[in-house]
Amino acid sequence: MRKICMTHLLSGKMVQSIASVRKEEVVGLLQRVSDRCGTVVCLTEMLNELVNNVLCRVVLGSPLGDERRKLISNLVQRNSTINTVLFIEDFFPRLGWLDRIFGSENKIQSHFGAWDVLLDEFIEDHLTNKSNIDRAADRIDFIQVLLQLQKDPNMEFALTKDHIKATLLDMFAAGIDTSFLVLDWSMSELIRNPRVMKKVQDEVRSIGDDMINEEHLQNMSYLKAVVKEILRLHPPIPLLLPRESTQDCEIAGYRIPKKTRVIINAWSIGRDEQYWEAPEEFNPERFMGSSLDFKGREFYFIPFGAGRRICPGMTFATAVVELTLANLLHRFDWSLPKGVSVEDMVMEESAGLVAPRKQKLELVPILVNKAN
Repeated sequence: MRKICMTHLLSGKMVQSIASVRKEEVVGLLQRVSDRCGTVVCLTEMLNELVNNVLCRVVLGSPLGDERRKLISNLVQRNSTINTVLFIEDFFPRLGWLDRIFGSENKIQSHFGAWDVLLDEFIEDHLTNKSNIDRAADRIDFIQVLLQLQKDPNMEFALTKDHIKATLLDMFAAGIDTSFLVLDWSMSELIRNPRVMKKVQDEVRSIGDDMINEEHLQNMSYLKAVVKEILRLHPPIPLLLPRESTQDCEIAGYRIPKKTRVIINAWSIGRDEQYWEAPEEFNPERFMGSSLDFKGREFYFIPFGAGRRICPGMTFATAVVELTLANLLHRFDWSLPKGVSVEDMVMEESAGLVAPRKQKLELVPILVNKAN
């Protein structure tokens, strides 16, 4: 299934083919912000809606109505919470019946049921051609791709409906919160660091066009450094997905038995003084003139993981983040609401599988570049 995702859903070719979706949704975001210029906007909610819209159009082929979009957003947020629940069976398999008594198993079964019904509806809509698929751009969506592969006689294994639903769930669960959180943390740190804000705005505003397009991003080294610094300080998944050791080994004098569950703390690694100078400081300059990236080559900077299980959606996510951030900084100046200071900003993370800010980001946008 990972091979299918890498080859058919999240390949560089596919990411490029949906560039128009990213652009259209960013244009929509800029318009919504423009309509509220001079007033307080909840940027957190706007960014969440943007990423949700992009994912829905790419996965389903069309944007969703408010009700279904909110349902997906709530289910994704619930994923983060429920994945941190302590299940006794994980540690003492013979005592799994206690999870049923304490209600933990019922909660996860109910959550699973809600996802299962929703994903069934999406697939059935495609099978019966009820979905309002955006065919104007001559694109096919992820569900269409998976349904076509299901009929392919050359597939190495039988692609079942459960395989398709599990893949769709991964796309929503891993794609919405992570990309949105990088954007939210980026704007939060930039507001707290006006020097960096001005420097990155000077870079993006050196483009004479009314809007930053993806071809412009290739030369925006400081913007890319800002995104890297955010991923170092605020990795969207602080504890990477669990691994399992395949053989007995010894690390730093500790014997690690075969089949040990290993959880890697990317948040802590990104703040390790052994590798980072002044690690608690937000300083994008540390990446300028450096070949260091987040593709898992250096184990002290692994916000997307590393090795064969590195996040397959890395290219997809960074494309959305860079385009959105560049245009928000290109089109608007930003300030905190009247009476709110930088010191009032809560920069602590909430508990969960992902790590959003405890406090929603509310800012006042001022239009500086008016589109034709």
